[in-house]
Amino acid sequence: MAISFDEVEVGTELPAQSFPVTRATLVQYAGASGDFNPIHWNEKFALEVGLPDVIAHGMFTMAEAVRVVTDWVGDPAAVVEYGVRFTKPVPVPNDGVGAVIEVTGKVAALLEDRKVRVDLVATSGGQKVLGMSRAVVRLA
Repeated sequence: MAISFDEVEVGTELPAQSFPVTRATLVQYAGASGDFNPIHWNEKFALEVGLPDVIAHGMFTMAEAVRVVTDWVGDPAAVVEYGVRFTKPVPVPNDGVGAVIEVTGKVAALLEDRKVRVDLVATSGGQKVLGMSRAVVRLA
């Protein structure tokens, strides 16, 4: 069931979600995206360039965050704008557990043409990993 513009108001909270990230997830994403930068799979290399560990791809983190919006609205094509600033990397330890990206969202503004702006907060390990994460969504 699609979300109607008439059903939301500023402050409407979207269901929060958690997204696990393992080294296997990163390998799968690298294969799908073609981004084989060694900072995403080679721990020795990542440490040598000053990172705390292998890190998740920024675009992967961004994509996981917007899933909160697409799951809420029920139609990925309803997202008409989306942007973020990358504030911190998501380290993914090779411990069989990996990391978790936690995402919350809330309607921040009602716009023209049945659109709303949703502001997202994405954290991992207690640190904010995306800044200015905002999606504009056209509702039914």
